[in-house]
Amino acid sequence: MDRRTLLASGLALAAAAPLRAQGPAPATAAQRLPLWPQGVPGGEGRTVTDVFVKRSPDGPADDIAWTHLATPVLKVTPAARPNGTAVLMIPGGGYARIAVGNAPSNLAQLYAANGTTAFELLYRLPHDNWAAGPDAPLQDAQRAMRVIRAGATRWGFDPAKVLALGFSAGGHLVGRLGEQAAAKTYDPVDAADALPARPMAIGMFFPVVTMAEADAHGPSKRELLGTAPDAAMADRYSLERHVAATMPPTFVCHAADDRTVPYTNSIRMFTALQAAKIPSEMMIGEAGGHGVPLIGRDGKPHVWIDLVAAFAARHGWTA
Repeated sequence: MDRRTLLASGLALAAAAPLRAQGPAPATAAQRLPLWPQGVPGGEGRTVTDVFVKRSPDGPADDIAWTHLATPVLKVTPAARPNGTAVLMIPGGGYARIAVGNAPSNLAQLYAANGTTAFELLYRLPHDNWAAGPDAPLQDAQRAMRVIRAGATRWGFDPAKVLALGFSAGGHLVGRLGEQAAAKTYDPVDAADALPARPMAIGMFFPVVTMAEADAHGPSKRELLGTAPDAAMADRYSLERHVAATMPPTFVCHAADDRTVPYTNSIRMFTALQAAKIPSEMMIGEAGGHGVPLIGRDGKPHVWIDLVAAFAARHGWTA
């Protein structure tokens, strides 16, 4: 089961109990919340425009990917009956694009059906030559966490109970968010920027982790750092080299037969987390390709779903 199937599946995670599978709600346009109402940091004089392409000529109309993004936004899927929790989801795309549509993903809809307000991040891409370079996506991820917390009363959740999940290159970005939550990457623009950017826990799914040649995902490395980054630059963006004591509890998940991002990325990350004594858990599935299986051969939700639910619950993400 690949990344598209994971994000389009009619299943969701529930933090305090095993998954309850439900049919997805009708796909309607998500609420869109701009991150930077006064303009993105370092955007002066740039002429980037929002551009998306269909991921498959014969695919559904909303099966799209953004190849350029001038206006970082959060897609918001409010919980029908809020249980006090929220989740930030960061999609992948190899830092060359953002693989997410305009409508709420089924995963976001099912989070909302289970009481969790879901936020999906559309972030800037380094190839658009932002002033912050490869840190532009991190600026957006930090700002997203702060904007989410600023809206806690509006959407009915506890601002302390925000989980963040990242997929593929989005897994790299969520890892950087965990490691660099307190780093000052931009000047404050409003009261939201007084709020913390650190998630209470993170999940990294089939993540890009390292920029070391042996295990690096070449396209992500090239898009993020350019065609010939020096050793110091590669080291700076290798997550396993910079796990801080403030890193949130982290769940890591990969498939052993992933031919896009080697599973050794997750092993490197988990080894570094354990060395830093960060509460962490890892699952390597036998099969699944660039993704993780949601449904086992018995037709039941795959074990990783309950594992991440239990992990999040142990670290405070409960209703």
